[in-house]
Amino acid sequence: MIKLGTFNLNNLFSRFNFSASISDLNSGSASITFSFASPDVKVKTFKGKLIKPQPPAKTNKIANRIVDAAMNVDVLAVQEVENIAILNEFNGTNLGGLYPFRVLVEGNDPRFIDVGILSKLPIGAITSFRLAEHPDAPGKEVFGRDLLEVQILSPNKKNILFTVYNTHLKSHFGDDDDGGNGKKKNDTRRRQQAEVMQTIIGQRMQKNARYAVVGDMNDPPNAGPLKALKKIDGQNMFNSLTNPTEIGTMKDETNPADNPTTTAWTHRFKASGQPPEHHLFDHIWLSPRLADKHLGSFIGRRQNLGGDGSDHDPAWVELNL
Repeated sequence: MIKLGTFNLNNLFSRFNFSASISDLNSGSASITFSFASPDVKVKTFKGKLIKPQPPAKTNKIANRIVDAAMNVDVLAVQEVENIAILNEFNGTNLGGLYPFRVLVEGNDPRFIDVGILSKLPIGAITSFRLAEHPDAPGKEVFGRDLLEVQILSPNKKNILFTVYNTHLKSHFGDDDDGGNGKKKNDTRRRQQAEVMQTIIGQRMQKNARYAVVGDMNDPPNAGPLKALKKIDGQNMFNSLTNPTEIGTMKDETNPADNPTTTAWTHRFKASGQPPEHHLFDHIWLSPRLADKHLGSFIGRRQNLGGDGSDHDPAWVELNL
């Protein structure tokens, strides 16, 4: 049996924390230059703000969820990781070297959040589609992060057990901008991303291939923008998380009527003064040949309403391989 999972690690960054006083700058100064003795020290900003790492306590919470005996998957697709260096450090320091095989290709995101793979099983070919375009927007990279294709091999490295496609689609950030047109733009971007995924995977995978399409899709499986993911190369994909088993129990909502009515959710969002929303943003779609090997599906449930280190809960499936 092999366990395949997906987990948004929520800004797993490697940053140098420091403080600086700018109160003595002249009013005419337009910029600040920080100089460091070491060329390895870099300062990165997004929209004028320093990008900082999570507090160690949050990172430890995420790690504890991954190494928990109930989860402890063999192959884990991850999102929101800055680079391969921090993924390696996280694996070695926080996960105790649980995953000997690790993959991350730098994507397109201005916040430097990438997608990657952690695996106990050997890894074969690795392909990035970060430069892919949609026909309606030529010359523009359709994936804000990447679509990462990774072959998972048998322990003796002689066979491909299955292929994983990991991605992180356009978020809902800015939905309320421009009088509601922000949502239209974001939905269009996710639709284009899903359509390009459908095309790429359909061209690369044979009809009898075993593969999984996983990641943070930022929409529920039945959302209109994700329609293309339901059928690839004329074959119906299997949504393995329609009725997952919850591992652990979340604290009840303040208003019992706001508690989720289904186990099929991984992301909770609560706007000020509004009831919370629970959605299945993290998906595991299986090709027909891999769906035949499906044994069960699970979601590691947070204990705190806001999340335990991440605002997403990890999801995984058991496969008879």
